This record gives sequence, structure tokens and C-alpha cells, in this order.
Amino acid sequence: MKSVAEICSDLIRFDTTNPGSGERPAAEYVATLLADAGLEPVVFESAPKRTTVVARIDGDSPDALLVHGHLDVVPADPAEWRTHPFSGEIADGCVHGRGAVDMKGACAMTLATVLGMAARGERPRRDLVLAFLADEEATGDYGSRHAVTEHRELFDGVTEAISESGGFSVASGEHRVYPIAVGERGTSWMKVTAHGVAGHGSRPAVDNPVATLAHALSRVASYEWPVRLTPSVAALLRSLSEITGQPIDLDRLDEEAARLGALGGLFRGQIRNSANPTMLEAGYKVNVVPSTAEAHVDGRYLPGLQEEFLETIDELLGPKITREFVNLEEAPAAPYPSAFFDELAGTLVAEDPGARPVPYVLAGGTDAKSFARIGIQGYGFTPLMLRPDLDYFGMFHGKDERVPVEGLEFGTRVLTRLFTAHAG
Repeated sequence: MKSVAEICSDLIRFDTTNPGSGERPAAEYVATLLADAGLEPVVFESAPKRTTVVARIDGDSPDALLVHGHLDVVPADPAEWRTHPFSGEIADGCVHGRGAVDMKGACAMTLATVLGMAARGERPRRDLVLAFLADEEATGDYGSRHAVTEHRELFDGVTEAISESGGFSVASGEHRVYPIAVGERGTSWMKVTAHGVAGHGSRPAVDNPVATLAHALSRVASYEWPVRLTPSVAALLRSLSEITGQPIDLDRLDEEAARLGALGGLFRGQIRNSANPTMLEAGYKVNVVPSTAEAHVDGRYLPGLQEEFLETIDELLGPKITREFVNLEEAPAAPYPSAFFDELAGTLVAEDPGARPVPYVLAGGTDAKSFARIGIQGYGFTPLMLRPDLDYFGMFHGKDERVPVEGLEFGTRVLTRLFTAHAG
């Protein structure tokens, strides 16, 4: 049986860059491993080579848990990496390559756990639904969105889900803090357009849309969004204060985030809405004032604050700018406190007595948004015990992405405990 590191390495060697040639070869590899474990995986495509794999394992209770991950990755430039991003090299105690953290390492942990359970003849305590999805690194249209709309029956009976961006360790003195995501900021990707009067570049402009758009984007980029503490983030701050033994000044949270270092990264991007201009397009010749100018803005808003966010955006853009949504997703929030959160926390402590699990809200977004549409409560939980010197957040979409082999092995033990242990 392959080790979790070997599975991770194998998955990385499939170049599933999005945009690119799709996920099919990686999905076929996953389906083969699941079949080797005695399962009957369902393989489907939303478009040619945009492939997703789903399998169900019957457990002692039909109350099902969804474990989902994505097989696509963001682009990587080999010239910027010390090792080739699709080599899957295992060296220096790590598996190297694009997707090691985001999120082929987590997919490997799920596969290794299921293969180990099958080899030992272990039955999960509740039904498990495993989903290995396409297209998370874009909008999810070819992955999770397609799955919940066209293959809804595969997720019957699922009440909770676990996936990426939680369950990893952050060093804090003698403790290791493990954030478990209980929510995400919503997504509002917008195309904004300014209209004006076309003319010769040598003449005074009557209504130059490039200038109009530039001023509007400057207002958006420089706006200082006010702090908005959601209940989950407030609970995180209380937990961090208790763990560190130091009060956290709620009136100076940016300074407190800087003071706390890695722990501050758990709330720096989660205490307010945000909007960043990311793309610009205007004109076709240097001596022509165009009639339109366009830009894209990446907006993110906290749970419950979509209306406030959009009202502020409209005020900043002004009356001469129109906007349309490229992608609008609600901000999902799972129950906290909850028995399931306590269960996840308990599996971490059982494997690492120094663990201090805390609630966490993800600044970005995941496929959990799609599954929330069909009533599935999503938690970020891909357990990894990490070395203190590893910049976990920097691994996401960064160069020289890698994941410790010991961390993957730890995560596999935690998932085995979660899938098989019975309460009480």
C-alpha cells in the first residue's frame, strides 16, 4: 500500500493547472485507488477533461460526513522554483510541488486514510462521502457547483463537511494553536465599467472614462474598511488572549495582529470587508480617448455583511461607474460552538496533547460555499502538525510550495480517528 507521502507525490506529478488541460488524469488515479479500497467511485465530467470523483462508504450511521478536496491547482513558473513544481520530489522531510498544501496533500491524507481502513477491515462510524473536485481554483462552475446541481443525489444524507484551510498548527510558545474554520468571507468578484466620450488624444477630453475609472479605483483601493467583529472572530480573539496570557486590545486589532506574528495571521484578514482592484483594460491606441474603460475588483465580505459591503462599494465607485458580478457567493457560516466542532478539536488533542484548537474564519473562499447551498455545514479541517519555521500561509499559491511528510502522517492519524472512533 502506498504511503501518504507517495500518494501526495503522485498527485502533484499530474499537472492540473487551472486554467489548463483539466483534472482527468489525476481523477482517474484517484478513482483507481478508491476502487482498490473496494469502493465504487462515480466519475463524471462537467466539460471535457473537467473531472470529479465521488465515492460513498457505508458506516454504522447513515448521518453522512462529506470530505471534499480539489484536484486543480494554480499556475506555477518553474523558473521561480528550486525544484520543478510538478516533480513531486520527496526531499528534506517534505513533499515538494504545486498543490502540496493547496490541496493535494489533503487529498492524499483522505486517500491514505481510506486505504488503511480498508486494509484493516475497519468500518466508519458514519457514512462517508468522498469528493475530489475540479475547478476550485476558479469559480467552481466545473466542479462543486456542477456537482451540487447535476449530481445532488450523491450527497443525500450529508449534514456536515470538512475540507481545506483549517486544522493546521501555528506555533505559540509551548502550545500549538490549531484553527478550525467555522466560516468564510463571501466572494464578490465584480467587473466595473466607466463610459465616456471617444475622441482624439490631442484634444481636451470631454468625458474621459479612463480618468473616471482611475479615480474610482483609487477610492476603492484606499478606503479603510471598518472593523466588524463576527461572533466567531470574537471567540477566536478570546481564545488567543487566553492561550497567550495577554489581553488583546479590540480597538487596535491591526497593531495586535502585527504583535502576535503568526497568530495574528488568523484574524488580520478576517476583521473587516475588503476590495482590491486586480485587472484593468482600456483603449486600443495611444492617441485615442476610448469610450469605455473596465476593471475587475476582488471583493470579500464577512458573514452577514453583504448588503453593507455592496452599499459601500457603490458609494466609492460613484454614479458614473456601473458594476456587474462576475462571481457572487454567500459567506457560509457553520454552527459554533457545536458538538461537531468539539469532536474535531478532540481528535487533534488526542493525537497532539499540546494542541489548542480555536475557531477561525477563512479570509478567502473554498468549495464549502457550493455545498452550503444544499444545506451542508462546512468546517475547514485538514489536520497538519507543522514545523514552526514553515510559513503555511505563504505556501498557498506561493513558490517552493511543500508539505512535511510528518505533517501528512499526523493528519492521516487524525482523520482515521475522526472516521472510526465512536463517541463515549
